[in-house]
Amino acid sequence: MTAPSLRARALAGDRLIGVLLRMPSEELVEMTAIAGFDFVVVDCEHGPADIVALRQHIAVAAIHGVPVIVRVGAGEDGMILRVLDQGAQGILAPHIDTALDAAALVSASHYPPMGERGFATYSRAGRFGTTDAAAHLEWYLQNTLVLGMIESPTGVAATAEIAAVPGLDGVMVGPSDLAATMGSDRAAVAEAIARVHADLAAAGVLRMDIVGTATAAEAAFADGAQLVVYNLASSLMERLRDLAGARP
Repeated sequence: MTAPSLRARALAGDRLIGVLLRMPSEELVEMTAIAGFDFVVVDCEHGPADIVALRQHIAVAAIHGVPVIVRVGAGEDGMILRVLDQGAQGILAPHIDTALDAAALVSASHYPPMGERGFATYSRAGRFGTTDAAAHLEWYLQNTLVLGMIESPTGVAATAEIAAVPGLDGVMVGPSDLAATMGSDRAAVAEAIARVHADLAAAGVLRMDIVGTATAAEAAFADGAQLVVYNLASSLMERLRDLAGARP
């Protein structure tokens, strides 16, 4: 790979914008690429986790030069290995509550010596065995983007310890899960999110925010997020409702 990786760009200070894609659709991957987004997050936690369809999405994105992050389910080490073997550049894992959770995520996402991911070059990521093994190992050690999600009061309280785990590049707050665990007090949820963001800034790790509008994206960047992702299902539904509302 000759272009800078998503991880390299984020760590260099680029402000990057992407979409969270929950519905299987290669056309939507292509449309987001053509529209100029920097990356795509394919959601295999709340969306279908068909590895064959996922591979097709990653391959289509690669044609357009757009890197893919995959959101896996909690504790899915095997899924992490498989999606990275298919060429995903990053992993987003939910429900990181402790530093031990973060360390386990890093271990599953990285080859030795940093982690315990099984090594192979005969997958799509290794160009079906034609990539030099040492170069393949080094590239993924340097360029795999590892992100965890904080989604509970336990995770909020442990943010500083989570952010200090070597190999964890950044964190995204899961606002829906956090609100579900904290109840209906919006002010308390907002305060918890602000606490997480402050701890991330103090630790110097990446922050990714999920938003629904361009205005919210601009505000997130202004507040310190390095990566911002739109909830594409929500954005599309809002647009479809607007269009449907034109009937007499």
